[in-house]
Amino acid sequence: MSIDPYIVGSVVVSLLGFLLFSAVAKSTRTRSEERSEVVEKTKVGRRSGEEEDAAEVIIVGAGVAGAALAHTLGKEGRRVHVIERDLTEPDRIVGELLQPGGYLKLIELGLEDCVENIDAQRVLGYALFKDGKNARLSYPLEKFHSDVAGRSFHNGRFIQRMREKAASLPNVRLEQGTVTSLLEENGTIKGVQYKTKSGQELKAYAPLTIVCDGCFSNLRRSLCEPKVEVPSHFVGLVLENCQLPFSNHGHVILADPSPILFYPISSTEVRCLVDVPGQKLPSIANGEMASYLKSIVAPQVPPELYDSFVAAVDKANIRTMPNRSMPAAPHPTPGALLMGDAFNMRHPLTGGGMTVALSDIVVLRNLLRPLHDLSDAASLCKYLESFYTLRKPVASTINTLAGALYKVFSSSPDRARKEMRQACFDYLSLGGVFSTGPVALLSGLNPRPLSLVAHFFAVAIYGVGRLLLPYPSPGRFLIGARLISAASGIIFPIIKAEGVRQMFFPATVPAYYRARADQ
Repeated sequence: MSIDPYIVGSVVVSLLGFLLFSAVAKSTRTRSEERSEVVEKTKVGRRSGEEEDAAEVIIVGAGVAGAALAHTLGKEGRRVHVIERDLTEPDRIVGELLQPGGYLKLIELGLEDCVENIDAQRVLGYALFKDGKNARLSYPLEKFHSDVAGRSFHNGRFIQRMREKAASLPNVRLEQGTVTSLLEENGTIKGVQYKTKSGQELKAYAPLTIVCDGCFSNLRRSLCEPKVEVPSHFVGLVLENCQLPFSNHGHVILADPSPILFYPISSTEVRCLVDVPGQKLPSIANGEMASYLKSIVAPQVPPELYDSFVAAVDKANIRTMPNRSMPAAPHPTPGALLMGDAFNMRHPLTGGGMTVALSDIVVLRNLLRPLHDLSDAASLCKYLESFYTLRKPVASTINTLAGALYKVFSSSPDRARKEMRQACFDYLSLGGVFSTGPVALLSGLNPRPLSLVAHFFAVAIYGVGRLLLPYPSPGRFLIGARLISAASGIIFPIIKAEGVRQMFFPATVPAYYRARADQ
C-alpha cells in the first residue's frame, strides 16, 4: 500500500511547527521569568531590625523635578526624605513655561492644582516673527479637555506650591540642608552626607537616593558622564503692563544674531529672554549690556513692545542664565538615580525641560509601583535600567527638537543656513499639518521621533523647492544640496548624542524588558 506524499509532508510540517513553537514558548517564558525575578526579589518583607519610619527614598533637591517626585512617591506610600539647599522661594528666569504635554503629566501626577492661585497664564500657542512678518501657531488642543493648555508663571511660585503639597503628606520629610557627598559602600550608594541649616554635619541613609539637584549639580559626576555644552546665555527682563501682539501666546522673534522670546508670567508681567550666543556676555556693571540691548536688540522687537522693552532695560533689573545642554549618559549605580536637569538638559528655547522631567517621573513611578521593598540594590539597579530606555522616545524628541530649532532659528552668514531659516518660517506659516505637526512635537502632545525627523527634512526639502522654482540653475542646485547637508549636519549629531537605538528602536534594547512583566 503506497503512502500519500501529502500526508507525509503534513506530518513533517506539523512536527517542525511544534518544535518551533516549543522553542519560542520556552524563550518567551525565560524572558518573562527574568523580568519577574527582579520584581519578586524586591517584594520581600522589610529586614529585621529596620526602623519602620526610616526613609525608603532620599531626594536631593526640591526644584520642579524633586518636589514633584517627592509628592508622587509620597502619595504612593513611600517614606521620602527630601533635602533642599534653600527652601525659600526661588527667583529664576527659566522654568516659567509649561507645555500642554507637561500639563497633562501634571494632571496624571495629581499636581494640576499647583498652577492655581499663582496668577499663572494659559498659553495656547506661539507667534513667530521674522522680517516684519508673523505667523500664529496654535497648539492642537481640539481633542483635549478645555482646561488643557500650556501654562506660564513665576517659576518660584510654582515650585513653592509643589513643595507645600509634598510636605503636606505625613510620610514626606522636607528638610533644608546642603548635600556634600553621596555615601558609597562597595560600589553601592547607601545615602548622603549633608550639612543642616544650622551647620551640623549629618548622614542620611535610604535604599534609593535620587539626585535632582539641578543644572549646577555637583553630585552627578559619579552617576553619569556629563558632557555639558553652553552654546549661549539668556538675558532676562520683565516687561510690565504691556500687551503682547497675540494674547495667551508665546512670541518668538527670529532676530539677529539669535532668537528673542516673550511670554506672560502673570496678568501684569511679560518675560523677555534675549539669547546671546557664545560664552562671553556684555558687562552689566559697566553698562555694556544695556547698550547692547538698546542698540542691537530693541530695533528688532515688535513695535507694540518697544517702549516697554526699553523701560525694562532702563530699570536695570537685568538677569542672565547660561543655556546648558547635556545628553543623558548614565552610569547605572546600585542605590542611586539621576533625574531632572542634573541628568539631562536641552536648550530652553522650546520650554521643554519641565515636560521631560514630569514625564520621567511618571515613568519612574510606574516602575517602582509594584516594588514593596527597595533594599536589594543590585536587583533594583538592574530593574531600573529600563527607566533610561522607556523615557527615551519622549525625552529625546523634545531634546532633539530644542537643539535643532535653536540652530535653525539662529542667524548665520552661510547662504544655505539662511535658506533653511527662511524655509522653516515659511513652512510653519503654511498652516494645517505643516504647523500642527511641528507644534504637536514642540508642545509634548505628540513626542514621536520619526515624526520629528520627517518634519525636519520636509522643511529642508521645502527649502530646496523654493530655491529651484520657478527657474532652477546650477548655482541654486548647489545651494539646495548644501541646504540638505546643513540640515543633516544639524540634526544627526543631536540624534547620535541621544542614542539612535534607544530613540527609534527602544524595543531592541535588552533593558526595555526589565520593566515589570505585566506592563
